Amino acid sequence: MASHEALTRYKAKRNFSITPEPVDGGETAEGALTFVVQKHWASHLHYDFRLELGGTMKSWAVPKGPSFDSKVKRMAVQVEDHPISYSSFEGTIPAKQYGAGKVMVWDNGTWRPQGNPRKGYREGNLKFELHGHKLHGRWVLVRMKGKSEKQQPWLLIKEKDQFARPSNQFSVVDELPGSVKALPARTDSGMPPAATPAKLPAKLAPQLATLVEGPPSDPANWVYEIKFDGYRLLTRIDGADIKLFTRNGNDWTSKLVPLRKAIAALKLPSGWYDGEIAVLNQDNVPDFGALQQAFASNRTRDIVLYLFDLPYFDGYDLRAAPLAARRAVLQRVLQKAPSEQVRLSDVFDAPLKSVIASACKLGLEGVIAKRRDSTYGSQRSANWIKLKCAQRQEFVIGGYTEPQGARTGIGSLLLGVYDDQGALRYAGTVGTGFNERTLQDLKRKLDALAASTSPFSSPLGKGKRRPHWVKPKLVAEVSFGEWTRSHHIRHAVFRGLRADKAPKLVVRETAAPALSSRLRVTHADRVIDASTGITKIELVRYYGLVVDLMMTHLRGRPVSLLRAPNGVGGEQFFQKHAQKVAGSGKLPGFRQLDPALSPGHPPMLEIADTQGLLSAAQWNVVEFHTLNAESKTFRHPDRMVFDLDPGEGVPWMQVKEAAQLVHAFLQQLGLPSFLKTSGGKGLHVVVPLRRLHDWDSVKGFSRAVVVHLAKTIPQRFVARSGPKNRVGRIFVDYLRNGLGASTICAWSARARPGMGISVPLDWSELKSVTGGDHWNVRTAHARLDQGNDPWQGYAKAAVSLTSAMRALGHPSPIRRGLRRR
Repeated sequence: MASHEALTRYKAKRNFSITPEPVDGGETAEGALTFVVQKHWASHLHYDFRLELGGTMKSWAVPKGPSFDSKVKRMAVQVEDHPISYSSFEGTIPAKQYGAGKVMVWDNGTWRPQGNPRKGYREGNLKFELHGHKLHGRWVLVRMKGKSEKQQPWLLIKEKDQFARPSNQFSVVDELPGSVKALPARTDSGMPPAATPAKLPAKLAPQLATLVEGPPSDPANWVYEIKFDGYRLLTRIDGADIKLFTRNGNDWTSKLVPLRKAIAALKLPSGWYDGEIAVLNQDNVPDFGALQQAFASNRTRDIVLYLFDLPYFDGYDLRAAPLAARRAVLQRVLQKAPSEQVRLSDVFDAPLKSVIASACKLGLEGVIAKRRDSTYGSQRSANWIKLKCAQRQEFVIGGYTEPQGARTGIGSLLLGVYDDQGALRYAGTVGTGFNERTLQDLKRKLDALAASTSPFSSPLGKGKRRPHWVKPKLVAEVSFGEWTRSHHIRHAVFRGLRADKAPKLVVRETAAPALSSRLRVTHADRVIDASTGITKIELVRYYGLVVDLMMTHLRGRPVSLLRAPNGVGGEQFFQKHAQKVAGSGKLPGFRQLDPALSPGHPPMLEIADTQGLLSAAQWNVVEFHTLNAESKTFRHPDRMVFDLDPGEGVPWMQVKEAAQLVHAFLQQLGLPSFLKTSGGKGLHVVVPLRRLHDWDSVKGFSRAVVVHLAKTIPQRFVARSGPKNRVGRIFVDYLRNGLGASTICAWSARARPGMGISVPLDWSELKSVTGGDHWNVRTAHARLDQGNDPWQGYAKAAVSLTSAMRALGHPSPIRRGLRRR
């Protein structure tokens, strides 16, 4: 057979009594050609790209791996044909064998030739379409002319289509580095690439948009939808079980019975469908007041649901798929089941300025812009942005004034927003936008909430006529012209009450700067860790991969940044204050803190948003350390850290045992503790605290804990630092708890050979961890599914140290801490 002859070179290069590679075998699937890309750590890391054709796998070695950038031409050296059975091979080829090293199935699926594949292959111009977990769309393999080598060089090129992406924005080999062997082979069924089998979760928090000052600088990479004047609604369909939830997770199914019936009639597949409900006026434009009236009168038949996203669908988790792919599935589903009450939210194929102008002219609230290639995350994201026609947001109603003249009910509503200390600050009034019916309805609701004192923490100012106070329970949607210097709104218009947002969540919305299309990474290919070959762009992409997980631990805390401009082996230095070092004052996404927090020094720094984390990585920051208190409550730490630092000759098993001993002792003291790897040699045990104690109290108590451990188990622990004191023992570093001290942040990389990362752990996982650097920049993808889940309940677990101090015979924090205030 031709396929048998084609495998002669393959078999001649291998000793099958030694190598685990398949000798032969594998059958062509009926009507489908398979492809596989295997990540191969041989003498150098490369990617083996294989297409099934003529009974074998035609194979090319691609040193840098595939790229979605249509301008990038990847060298692909043709090698011997492999058997079809090789497509499922994962394992390690033994030393001294051909291709010795680890082999992993990085991607697989089916491919569809564009034209005659045998002719294209023979003539050196093979065009095809891939349907894989990671690779998709149109590609071409082009043989280079004038080359006579035995291993002929080709070029692997991504063709321009909806999946093409610039290399400085996306690297598929860096951002999706893991194996796909556990996933089912992708077919031509239409399920998006990157979708994974998953059970339908009971709850889902929606992705939220970020308000920005202006449009993005790369408008072609975004899609634009109407910002509906309505309520966000997520629909969970599980067979006949259909439930409707607000963005805060409130079940509104019983309030929307006609809409639920309309959805049921469509017989849509199971999934989570994301959208917004609205009521249209006679001009077919969403009318927020009409929506309010529909709920007030319990007449919800005219409510329309506009769907715009599909995070889960038909047994798959689609959140990792690009927005364009998720929308394509949603559009296909709704086309099969058209409905006047359940519609697809259209996108506008027009210049952005024209879209915004048209939306404003129609009296709409504005436009939502979404990145075409963005994934779906259950948090506020800069991948979705709000572009408003006028300023508009929610306010809490704290009172009202008496009506004047012929007006009845109320004069103006007294409005407020909550500040970061949880206080309701007065923000101005709204006295227009009411009709007679609205005035009567508001008066009735406000009378039921009457209060004797003002709920505002700030004064109203002069000229407010006979204010009536109410409990801050109602939320109003208000449009306005501007904020004044005194933080009050002007030219306000009442739009309606909002029942879908809790008053305590209402804060002043601040527009972020207009978004830049990309982060420019200088010296992207510079190797920063010689032991692994990790480059600067790899580190930046790693931080892009974990940015949402990491911001949970960074947000609101002063940071200390370890910069390594010349890599792991070069000079390293910390930056904690906003000193005038080249570029430090220009980093986007950073905030300078109150100078009073660091007297005698320049202000400390805080990373304000995801852009700050990525710009810091571009600025050669490798490590991110955080202090043990939040910026706004800096005088009172909210955690206590025990850093297990093993001395020379301490085996890893002993470090794990030490962590369990610390955990057990803290439990005896009634203290909860959470665990994470350090990214280096040791482990961190973290105790969440209520903000009741000062720095001296927390540090003093942590030292008492360590001294007790060292006295009780001297063969394991030592209470004094220094290499000579730690030989064969573990120093439990309590110095991390002093004022100004910091600890490596969860998910931060370490500026050490191998570039380990600090990862949150569940205590039950400790037995399987092989070191403090068990995960590193290149293997982090294996941990992303767990993410921060091991630390669920961390915030709610915070405790006072008072009882533990008494149990340990340590001075009470009441004397040393609370009474100092």
